Amino acid sequence: MLAFLEHLERKRGNGPKTRNARLTAIRSFFRHVAASDPGSLGIAQRVLAIPTKRTTTGVPPHLSAAHLTALLKAPDSATQQGRRDRALLLFLARTGARVSEAVGVDAADLRLERPCQVLLRGKGRKERVVPLAIDLVEILRGLCRERNLGATEHQPLFIGARGERLTRFGAAHIVRRAVERAALADVRVSPHVFRHTLAMQLLRARVDLITIQAWLGHAQVATTHRYAEADVEMMRKTLARSGVTASHVSRYRPTDAVLRLLDGTRNMNM
Repeated sequence: MLAFLEHLERKRGNGPKTRNARLTAIRSFFRHVAASDPGSLGIAQRVLAIPTKRTTTGVPPHLSAAHLTALLKAPDSATQQGRRDRALLLFLARTGARVSEAVGVDAADLRLERPCQVLLRGKGRKERVVPLAIDLVEILRGLCRERNLGATEHQPLFIGARGERLTRFGAAHIVRRAVERAALADVRVSPHVFRHTLAMQLLRARVDLITIQAWLGHAQVATTHRYAEADVEMMRKTLARSGVTASHVSRYRPTDAVLRLLDGTRNMNM
């Protein structure tokens, strides 16, 4: 087990959070082993004693406006594949959907007439409705026309080269291809980064955390709150609006009237 956890970090490049998630699953299995097979209790206890690694909550990775624009323009709209790629990238960027939610969308989940929206199926089979931006609606209408998808058809919206539903790995490949075409060698981008980017955009537009929580499908508002903690630029603007500055405060100089009052009070005391 220790060799497997070390393999995750050194060979696969997973971080402490991913390692801890895998360890949690392993512990759950060995709790079952300990309860079902008393003879294996010793090894189960040794596995359960493996400690988790400490993690630090950093700034959620997100794209600048320039990088996001470059990625959305990267696919070749003259090809069917390029139009599919651009539709997926724009869908991720405008809805903030998890990649599993995006590839799970059917044509019947779309409403491309006002009010334009999409039904997303999130973690724990929880469903939520997310509004669709105007530019995304136009792209999706074109995609549905090109594939002859009806509004009531339970057919996947995004498909692979063989006509099957696009997988999470396929979506990740599309993102990598866009990064290469946009020549963003210094930026690490995954499908989930689009979700972080939309959250930061909503926050900077002064959308309240409860609305962002419902939009992204977070189970707890504490998950959403980390975006507010990470947005240093928003803190700077708040500081500027508040009028709090680091300027030097001049020394108080009393007026002649104040000095006469103080002198009179001192004479009375003497």
